[in-house]
Amino acid sequence: MDIRLTWQDSVSQEEQQQDYALPLAIGRDIGRIPDTYNDQSLTKVVFPHKQVSGHHALIYLDDQQVVLEDISTNGTKINGELYKQTSHVLNNGDVLQIGPFTITVTLFTSPAGTEVIIDDGTQVIIKPTGKADESDDTAVHFSPGVSDSSAGDSTIYFHPENDEPSAQPFTPEPLMTPFPPPEFMKAQLVDVQSLYATGNRVEEKDYLALGGGMGSFVWVDYLRIYGVKADHIAVLGLEQKPYGRYQRLCQNSQIPPYERLRSGSDSCPDNIWGWPGYAWREAWREIGSGQIISAGKHLWQVFAEPVFADTYTPKSGKVFESVDREAARIGWSSMLRYGRIRAIRKTNDGRYAVAYSIPGETQRTHGFMVGRYVQIATGYPAIRFLPDLQKYRQETGDYKSVVNAYEKHDHVYEQLEQRGGTVILRGRGIVASRILQRLWEARRKNPKIMVIHLTRKPVLEGYKYGPARRKVENHWEFQPYNWPKGTWGGDMRAKLEASSPQQRYELLKQWGGTTTADRSDWRRIVQEGLDQGWYKVEFGQVEKVERTPEGKPESWLKTDRGVLKVEADFIIDSTGLEAKPKDNPLFADLIDHYGIALSPYGGLNVANDFEIREMRNQKGRIYASGILTLGGPYAAIDTFLGLQYAAQRTADALVAARAPGIRYLDGFGSLWQWIKWAANREP
Repeated sequence: MDIRLTWQDSVSQEEQQQDYALPLAIGRDIGRIPDTYNDQSLTKVVFPHKQVSGHHALIYLDDQQVVLEDISTNGTKINGELYKQTSHVLNNGDVLQIGPFTITVTLFTSPAGTEVIIDDGTQVIIKPTGKADESDDTAVHFSPGVSDSSAGDSTIYFHPENDEPSAQPFTPEPLMTPFPPPEFMKAQLVDVQSLYATGNRVEEKDYLALGGGMGSFVWVDYLRIYGVKADHIAVLGLEQKPYGRYQRLCQNSQIPPYERLRSGSDSCPDNIWGWPGYAWREAWREIGSGQIISAGKHLWQVFAEPVFADTYTPKSGKVFESVDREAARIGWSSMLRYGRIRAIRKTNDGRYAVAYSIPGETQRTHGFMVGRYVQIATGYPAIRFLPDLQKYRQETGDYKSVVNAYEKHDHVYEQLEQRGGTVILRGRGIVASRILQRLWEARRKNPKIMVIHLTRKPVLEGYKYGPARRKVENHWEFQPYNWPKGTWGGDMRAKLEASSPQQRYELLKQWGGTTTADRSDWRRIVQEGLDQGWYKVEFGQVEKVERTPEGKPESWLKTDRGVLKVEADFIIDSTGLEAKPKDNPLFADLIDHYGIALSPYGGLNVANDFEIREMRNQKGRIYASGILTLGGPYAAIDTFLGLQYAAQRTADALVAARAPGIRYLDGFGSLWQWIKWAANREP
């Protein structure tokens, strides 16, 4: 008999799940846990929290029963009942409370276990055999929320050749000649002349922006405004528009052009000065069309948010239009190169070689780009998909009834509007709020729509930092943006930047968590649904999802009332996106090849100017931006303003490094560049 423990990470809110052999010991200090129990090798699980005793509890098999023996100071709760220095038989589905950790128990039979430390910053899995895996060291470090079997089982990756969310794994056709060449992949330093010798296209530029998305766009915008000419810059990516992937994810998650993003008025990716912001622009358009009251409302929001008015947020369509305008102004299309990034290697002359492939219907072509100053902003590597739902789809082939919010799933709402039905909603962040709004809109066409919201546990109070505590209502935790506003440019930003990596992890743990925007219309929809009975919240652990004889997905939910079977027409997973660098093949290779360090939070351990220090090559520099640097010097790094902050720090660092063609932007020069922006003239 073995045991599976399931809990929720306090920072990322991701579900953690690990399997262990019995007997098993739980404690705070691995040095205080013995190596054996009754002459049997003891599996060790360490939760380093002051409420957990050094050696807190034993779980072992006794006469075919699994027994938990508490040996702690504070005791262990089992299904809400406190047991202190006593034993109790565990059953499948029991819920343990050990310090702040709520852990669900699953009993099963499987191979022997491992020794695991669950650290505040990093999970360290140590193989008990003492032998290294074929591709790993004996000690393997994972970011929070990552297990060595989860990456392929609970994510939907973006197709590497068209950047679309792909439920099916991508299998490239075999090549007669492998690319990148093996000698390229093995080398620490590549000779640039050897790239020309391959016969593939080689292009050399001073500046390379890898990714081609919003992070690349913002960086290139700064370079151009700081004085770099367009013909010194190349951008490599798969999207014609820098917001291509982002726009698709918005549309799939039911944010059409007329709906609003979770972003502030002054977070303007098209305007590095942030003025006029989106609220002023929208008000000006409305004044021009005679909508004086609406214009006044938006301006009032900017001055009164968030205490006396809902936070202003821009319409997605207007944001994309503004990016189109700025892209044309800086010459984005002339710098853009279409291709899939395959690998990066340092060159022997202090630069970097980037291998890329150009997807084609009949054949692929390949090439290399060489640059001295490189920025990587590849975005989220994958979409998070709950393991039980992924398993259901793989076993049944049913990709219509069980969907991810970031996949195209308009058929769900079309069928509900025609026939009605029941929907199970998973997740409780900003995307879940928007999905619930879309279901509410569908109910106006067909009121025979029921929504059952499944979540692991009640949310009774919000996260607290100092005297501040986030608002909670009906088990939704509210905050205008995904991080407190003080992390954008206030004292919280300065504090995070000045902190050590471990201190940053602790701060992010206090500031983070899953929240949704505090919008009065969303709160009203939830309350209306509860009052009218078409929206219901159920708490518990989903044990499995099976297909009924009628072809519908049925969820088995372990609750404090027993096992609840919930049948639905559709299940929508809105649990979010994956942010682990190792899920990105490009960074997985760089981490392995050049030993790039990860922060305790699990992101890239970048410097305060966002340089990846392990990649420095003489005068050459590689910088990173976006969500993969979370855990670094800036919390709100996956916001428009966060991308701009990283770009400005990087641009200033390039000036300090005497990179060619770039100069500081200050004083009259900044005013002159703003006038050019306002007049829509080239920088």
